[in-house]
Amino acid sequence: MQSQSLLMLRDQIAGIALGSVFLVAGMAACCIAAIRSIRGARFLFFWQGIFAALYGTRVILRDTPAVFSILPQSTWHFRLYAASIITYLIVIPALLFWLGLSRGRLRLILQATFVAAVVIAAAGIGSDLTTGSLDRFMSWNSVLSIWTLLVLVVVNAVPALAKRFLTLQSPVAAFGVLISAAAAIYTNLTLLVGRLPNAALEPLAFTLFFISLAWVAAQKVIADQRRLLSIENELAIAREIQTSILPDGSPGLQGLRISAAYRPMTEVAGDFYDFVPIDQNRVGFLIADVSGHGVPAALIAAMIKVAMQSAVACAGDPGAVLSTLNRSLSGQLRGRFVSASYLLIDRENQKALYSAAGHPPLLHWREGKLEHIESNGIVFGVMPDPDYPVREIPVRLGDRFLLYTDGVVEPENGSGESFGERRLEQVLRNHQERPPSELLDQLLGEIRTWQPASLPQQDDITLLAIDVVQPLTEVPGNLR
Repeated sequence: MQSQSLLMLRDQIAGIALGSVFLVAGMAACCIAAIRSIRGARFLFFWQGIFAALYGTRVILRDTPAVFSILPQSTWHFRLYAASIITYLIVIPALLFWLGLSRGRLRLILQATFVAAVVIAAAGIGSDLTTGSLDRFMSWNSVLSIWTLLVLVVVNAVPALAKRFLTLQSPVAAFGVLISAAAAIYTNLTLLVGRLPNAALEPLAFTLFFISLAWVAAQKVIADQRRLLSIENELAIAREIQTSILPDGSPGLQGLRISAAYRPMTEVAGDFYDFVPIDQNRVGFLIADVSGHGVPAALIAAMIKVAMQSAVACAGDPGAVLSTLNRSLSGQLRGRFVSASYLLIDRENQKALYSAAGHPPLLHWREGKLEHIESNGIVFGVMPDPDYPVREIPVRLGDRFLLYTDGVVEPENGSGESFGERRLEQVLRNHQERPPSELLDQLLGEIRTWQPASLPQQDDITLLAIDVVQPLTEVPGNLR
């Protein structure tokens, strides 16, 4: 009995080798999918891998009974059931592979075909397991497979259709689909007339089909990598341009020590800040935050820079500045909103004027006390001409002002707890003696420590710190 099993194994060694090759190739494709960073290419490799692994397993189950002859006889019946189940399932990953490359009406057709494949597979597998009658729905499965291949042949073979309905056109894919369709049609027609098809045709056709799928997946990877590299280069240029519209340094106003920190979440950001020197005694500080992230928010942030040029004439009135910006941006925000605040420091009159549009409060440190200064109108983009109230603040030696965007208080730790205003205030209290630049570095370090190291930055962060380091009435050139 053992020698007979060995003879059978020798006769079926080609089938065992073929099934093993496809099973290993399918597993390898799934491993590649697991390490790919590009989502579309990852799924292509995954579905191709599942498709090949199922086919390799079916070859071993259906065409190499000698493998099971060395196992207990009680397991032999499992082979036929498993082969039938795999035959019902194998078309599903193939459909999902082509769904990843399709668009328009072809995608709708393949989605409907996928639903039909799932229904037929469920009915066929259910029938196999409950009635013991194998292949009861197999003719429907064969018709569905031939239909799918014919649709793919037509779309791949006609350049105009391929360009319209496929995200990637490849003559190799067209060749593989054509060979596979021809083999499937030949096999089914031969069985219908009562003859046995050529046993070598199906493995050969599947091999060519698998190679064509691998070729398409590789082309998709290369195309996606090139597109990703192009996008990254464009974003790098966009970041350089965005950085160029921010102030080069602090305004040279005596009596004030000023520092800014700007940390985009991605290559480009929706945060913006600017210094607006008016004369030797007055300077304005603008900070703004566009809702959302990425390129759309960055474009609107650039628009704020342009809109600010029209507000320079009223830079001495924070309410008028915000009203001008709102009018300039209204109708251009495309459903987005902008929060902003504007602080004016007047050395001659020893005061500051502050107004905001839906922005986090200004923090004012004086003599060991921290005050939240609220003066909020509505965010830009909601109403055409809202009112922006102005708050007046006396300015003294030792005062510290902090303007910030909500990216400072919103970062969450591993438990989902926000950094929050309370921790922001505690950092300010603990480091009140440090100069503005060191304070901002400390604050950014606290935020990075608060977030899990595995998580990226969760929002754009912008900070402006202004210290009054000399009595304003004693600043040279401003004696009274």
